[in-house]
Amino acid sequence: MAGGRDQAPTPDHPPQVHLPVLFKQVMDALRVRRDGSYLDGTFGRGGHALGVLEQLGPEGHLLVIDKDPEAIACAEQRFGADPRVAICRGSFADIGRWPLAQSGLDGVLLDLGVSSPQLDIAERGFSFAKDGPLDMRMDPDAGLSAAQWLAQATREEIADVLWSYGEERRSRRIADAIIAQRALEPISRTADLAALIARVVGRGDGDRHPATRSFQAIRIHINRELADLETGLEAAYQALRANGRLVVISFHSLEDRIVKRFIAHKAQPPAGNRRLPALQPFTPTLRSLGAAQRADNAELALNPRARSAVLRAAERLPEVAS
Repeated sequence: MAGGRDQAPTPDHPPQVHLPVLFKQVMDALRVRRDGSYLDGTFGRGGHALGVLEQLGPEGHLLVIDKDPEAIACAEQRFGADPRVAICRGSFADIGRWPLAQSGLDGVLLDLGVSSPQLDIAERGFSFAKDGPLDMRMDPDAGLSAAQWLAQATREEIADVLWSYGEERRSRRIADAIIAQRALEPISRTADLAALIARVVGRGDGDRHPATRSFQAIRIHINRELADLETGLEAAYQALRANGRLVVISFHSLEDRIVKRFIAHKAQPPAGNRRLPALQPFTPTLRSLGAAQRADNAELALNPRARSAVLRAAERLPEVAS
């Protein structure tokens, strides 16, 4: 489950500032230049964007994108008057359609998953801990809500989503329970779905709510999060100038695996096989900027939601003349 963007103060910043997770690590990895062009592909409530703007000079540029209309409204209120900032509603998977990205970027930040405001507002339907309409859409104007999807999906489709995106071992039993319940009445509230899953799963693992994995899985499916990530990583890579930085924060293993493999594919030659003909010479186009980074104890003490955040970063290498 996502760790909540824009909610991780550091010892140097009091909690009311609402800095995002891994703030210092992100700023170090982006290495913002005063005259550079940058993209925050998941604006949230603007903590990372503010950090970039504080380092940009008057000739710098920042493009902020978010699917969520509430996030876009926040961006307009906070930064709409800043001539350095361009604000676009949409998915970071479509980076290539925006003129600033087409001109080339010196840094791209993707802070994945659901944001703290989305989790904390019951009406958005993301949280099993708060009763609200079962929606879960990051863009409430696009696609099916979770309730609509659960009302029409087959048992096999539900079980596959719960297993593939939530690694829920009781996926088939939960799917059976959902099918049986919706035959009696629609499942339209987060509390109802959470209670149904709890009855099937039992107490769960330690402090983890038994509905955690299933809610994560349904949210990922509804928002096409992994498909958007794969498309968005390639689009970001294509938009980066030489020496531009790609910085990604993920909150669960499925996301992190995609990011790790993407960077490795661009940075390292594929493994050889002595029984096969030699491969073509490999020319790396990305350079990994070290191992994955996580929140330290000081940040975790202020923001427990940061515990699952993982940051990976890479640098676009200059093209090699042929």
